[in-house]
Amino acid sequence: MLRKLLALLTSTVAAAILFSSLAAAQSVGDTIDLYFGDWHSSSPRTIRAELQLRDILTRGNAQAPTQKAAVLRFVNSYDYATLAPSASTQATRLQGQQEIYFVESGRGTVTAARQTSDLSRNFAILVPANLEFTIKNTGDQPLNMYVINEPVPAGFRPNSSILLRDENKLPITSSDGHWAHLVKTLFVTSDGLATLESVLTVALDPLTMGRPHVVDHDDIEEVWTALEGTSIAFVGNQLRPQTPGMAFYHIPDNKTPHTNINQNEDSQVSFLYFARYHPHDLRK
Repeated sequence: MLRKLLALLTSTVAAAILFSSLAAAQSVGDTIDLYFGDWHSSSPRTIRAELQLRDILTRGNAQAPTQKAAVLRFVNSYDYATLAPSASTQATRLQGQQEIYFVESGRGTVTAARQTSDLSRNFAILVPANLEFTIKNTGDQPLNMYVINEPVPAGFRPNSSILLRDENKLPITSSDGHWAHLVKTLFVTSDGLATLESVLTVALDPLTMGRPHVVDHDDIEEVWTALEGTSIAFVGNQLRPQTPGMAFYHIPDNKTPHTNINQNEDSQVSFLYFARYHPHDLRK
């Protein structure tokens, strides 16, 4: 195990050398920690009668954050939500915003437009603007979900109904992106996203890593959240353990490389990923 880990870290260092010309300018040290958020360290608050939220990432200045995890520029909020057994949200109609839910654990239902759909682990829901909906916990354990709230620009045409995807049944849409990413596509712009352009799950097989990379523009909003397994986040010249519930915001300085390493010998790690890459045409 040690030899394999050393070999993996050696390849990581070799990859980092590719970015040596940027080393003096990239983000380093404690600055990197400002781009990580974890719902476990957040205080709960309650909305819609019974839905408990904990912050993961909040709005802020991604170019020069002054508060940990306050980095979102284009998305309104990113939270971890919990509904207690038998609890139900108050009927809600989103105005000027949409929400994407990803069920981490538990069982429940979502109801909108007189239609009810079952929810369970790894189900994703796109709730459009202007549609009244409720979510109910139908199990005997908490219903836990990641929640992305995105703004709806003026002139955008939202979906007329909720869109539901079962990640457990989706095919792998890509297996070699950035060397080793195993991707399943949940939602893209054509599915009805308003501000975001991509919501995915990404897995890494044992003893693999993604290619460290930077992005050549600074108007990106890209977030990686650990779902299963502990990996190593490689950001700039730093390594950080990334545990389930912890999210990393890609540093938009066009200089700081990032990726993840699965140092485990016998288990995958997986992530919930979402991104807005560029300003894009609205669906009208």
